[in-house]
Amino acid sequence: MNGRRVVITGIGTVNPLGRNVSEFFGNLDAGKSGACLIDRFDASLFKTRFACQIPSYNPKDFPSIDAKEARKTDLFTQFAIIAADEAVRDSALDLDSLDSSRVGVVVGSGVGGICTLESELMEYVESEQPRFSPFLIPKFISNIASGHLAIKYGFKGPNFGVTSACATSAHAITRACVEIQSGRVDVMVTGGSEAPICRAAIGGFNSARAISTKNDEYLTASRPFDKSRDGFVMGEGAAVLVVEEYEHALKRGARIYAEIAGSGMTCDAYHVTAPLPDGSGAADAMRFALEDAGISPSDVDYINAHGTSTSLGDIAELNAIKSLFGDAAYKLNISSTKSMTGHLLGAAGAVEALACLHVIESGIIPPTINFREEDENIDYRLNLTLNERQERKVDVAMSNNFGFGGQNACLIFKRV
Repeated sequence: MNGRRVVITGIGTVNPLGRNVSEFFGNLDAGKSGACLIDRFDASLFKTRFACQIPSYNPKDFPSIDAKEARKTDLFTQFAIIAADEAVRDSALDLDSLDSSRVGVVVGSGVGGICTLESELMEYVESEQPRFSPFLIPKFISNIASGHLAIKYGFKGPNFGVTSACATSAHAITRACVEIQSGRVDVMVTGGSEAPICRAAIGGFNSARAISTKNDEYLTASRPFDKSRDGFVMGEGAAVLVVEEYEHALKRGARIYAEIAGSGMTCDAYHVTAPLPDGSGAADAMRFALEDAGISPSDVDYINAHGTSTSLGDIAELNAIKSLFGDAAYKLNISSTKSMTGHLLGAAGAVEALACLHVIESGIIPPTINFREEDENIDYRLNLTLNERQERKVDVAMSNNFGFGGQNACLIFKRV
């Protein structure tokens, strides 16, 4: 690494709380739940019949998706295109003057086009004829969103996808920073996209006992840090960031949201789905991120927790924060925005990165909604920003994302 600084100059999203960044931030501040009953398929036979969907999604409502493109792409790719269109416009990059070989794309997805794959296989089984769409493979492979974005904008730099379960887009953002720090590129388009609301995903996560089954209380089912939590709520959508070498951004007079000051990655090497009970793997990821950023725990003002609303995960993460931060853990704000957005799997890290940028810019700490009852295993002396938003000046925000396979990722954003 040559010490090149990386800053964020453009952001975009489409998710259960908003069809653009402005809507997302407004609903985040308001503490709105994005949960609804599933209407993509008949979920009546499933243990879980709700999710955090993008309300009334129709690609025709978005000028960045034309009808021909919509037929050839899975929803996760469509979401990535919509988010990237907003982010690139927001960055005010002069696409005509850029050296396209020095602009790359790395957008991740945890399950890729799982809904397309399910649909094609169901059609095959029902028809008993081996007739598959010529678009099947390019619709469901998880790297394809990056490919579509490169084609759309003519970006000829490094281009690939990242897949690491719920740590996916945090890893993608980290990798984008590495490409810039290496000197190979000046700009990267990065983030994550996910469209998992289909029979296979709901059924699979039901069988793994990972998602909530509170069908009668679906609006409040995502309950991080609450005694009655029983799993996460599935979400969908995308968030994309334009990240840029600091001097390159200054030279063109770009608006800078924040600096990506540090990142840390570890693996629990413990269990396929469960975290280390003491949270030591997560603590190491946070520690490495702090070291990378050259800051101490006391410098962090806000942590956007992974906080999925699972019985083991929430406790392990808070244990990790307490063990690493010590007394400083009681002086910062912690909240889980998954209580509102649901869990966007591979897109979670990117959506929550945007939440961190909003916190730095606005000073508004989004709440952890739906809290009702204390869990004797959780230390509520920690400021978990329960039910009501709070306000404070935030110069440094941390975002945690942990995934199946024991994969841990942590990002640190810093005011410039």
